[in-house]
Amino acid sequence: MADFVYWLKDVFYAFFGVFEKLGNIPNYAFIALGFVGLFYWLILQKKYNKKAQDTGELK
Repeated sequence: MADFVYWLKDVFYAFFGVFEKLGNIPNYAFIALGFVGLFYWLILQKKYNKKAQDTGELK
């Protein structure tokens, strides 16, 4: 059992070591992806609001 735990520790160290070497790049990527998703959602919401207003579903 101890061998498995040490192996798991080594896997996590290797996995998170990659993030350490990348620095802030993953943070910037997640922030950029969040903004892209936000603007995509806002564009879709504007389209849905216009459609609802044109059909009279939105008062």
